[in-house]
Amino acid sequence: MEDDFITLPENLPRPIDDGTSDHLLGMIIPDMAFPSTDGTKLNLTKNDASIIILYFFPMMYLDEKKIPSGWNDIPGARGCTPQNIEINNHADDLLKYDTVPIGFTTQLIDELLEVSSKRRLNQTILSDENLELGKKLGIPTFQVENKTMYKRITLIIKKSKIIKIFYPIFPRDKHVFEVLKWLEDGVVFDEKNSSTK
Repeated sequence: MEDDFITLPENLPRPIDDGTSDHLLGMIIPDMAFPSTDGTKLNLTKNDASIIILYFFPMMYLDEKKIPSGWNDIPGARGCTPQNIEINNHADDLLKYDTVPIGFTTQLIDELLEVSSKRRLNQTILSDENLELGKKLGIPTFQVENKTMYKRITLIIKKSKIIKIFYPIFPRDKHVFEVLKWLEDGVVFDEKNSSTK
């Protein structure tokens, strides 16, 4: 049954732009470090890549029993594993633009290590179980089974500044192509040309 996590069911509800990400453009990422799947604590402000693709997602899972009740009915919830797999598969394409993808979630680091190993994911994924960054920036969230999780959103960051927002994201497994298309279009990464579009 675990391979069923890779294929998205048909007719998943499409998330809508609820305006909760509108304030993020132009904000500065705070100087904070988070547990990562590379075994260290990673500070997003101290990354050598020209561009960081910081993609937030609710959770990945390996055990069907751990799937929250009604997960498929929550707009934007289902699809974390396919999204991460596709980002992993296109890491070299992203690297051509001197960009580095970094996943971000409230999921516990032990669970992230397990699923990253199982799925052979090479990209770094950070754990923010206490929503520290989310509270600082006001990242969109939702609640399920008394847990607060990040909604699926991608921030493009240059020199610690958010210069582009992808929100909402649908379909999840094709999102990496949306990012690549934006990079391929040769957007000038400066304040004048920064936008959510």
